Amino acid sequence: MSQTPPARIAGLYRYPVKGLTPEPLQRAPLRVGQTLPADRRYALENGPSGFDPAAPVWKPKTAYLMLMRNERLAGFKTIFDDATNILTIRKDGAIVAQGDLESPDGRAAIERFFAGEFAAELRGPPKLLSGGGYAFTDLARKVVSIINLASIAEIETLVGAPVHPLRFRANVYVTGWPAWHETSLMGETLRIGSARLKVVKTTTRCAAVNVDPDTAARDLDIPPALMTRRGNNECGIYAEVIEAGDIAVGDELAVEQPRLV
Repeated sequence: MSQTPPARIAGLYRYPVKGLTPEPLQRAPLRVGQTLPADRRYALENGPSGFDPAAPVWKPKTAYLMLMRNERLAGFKTIFDDATNILTIRKDGAIVAQGDLESPDGRAAIERFFAGEFAAELRGPPKLLSGGGYAFTDLARKVVSIINLASIAEIETLVGAPVHPLRFRANVYVTGWPAWHETSLMGETLRIGSARLKVVKTTTRCAAVNVDPDTAARDLDIPPALMTRRGNNECGIYAEVIEAGDIAVGDELAVEQPRLV
């Protein structure tokens, strides 16, 4: 292994519906070329976008309800049950909508809720989209997003305020790296147990990170602060799974040395 500082997974999260609540995980299986299970499995289409579930083609996040423009999404707490495909939406602890996302009636129930709640923000009827094995990620490829918690601590200094790490909606939160160390890892291979991931891209940040995940308030201006102090609006990295394995909170994350040929 390289001289990269030792690091560990401090948190694991998935986002079954794009733009809605993160769900914490203690462990997760990684499969080659896939996201975390059920991550961004669904999305809420904001008016007709031309997305065809039978032949899914990547579209930008502006096609969907999302925190960059629809910060009120953060005010609804959701949970997705893998066994039943039921999404439950709560507001202030009370259930306000519920439905099986793999059934027409269940999707219709969720669509009715968003049609009423977000009427002023919609470009047309909202539609709950599922593309089978398709993932509604911000990249046109299936990736795992990784955030270095030390970099978040540096951002707190930049903006002069506490910054909730879940503003960044990553899958894997890492502790043990120095701030911004992740930016040096492009093209590197990360090993977590038996799983291996190749770092393919840094993560460009939009106005979604300005939304507090607890209060749904748009109360910070993080991307401009990054541009001013660091010359870019990047925070985090994307990695593709190249070798399968299970990962868990507390697992060590190491950077491999290039293999000699």
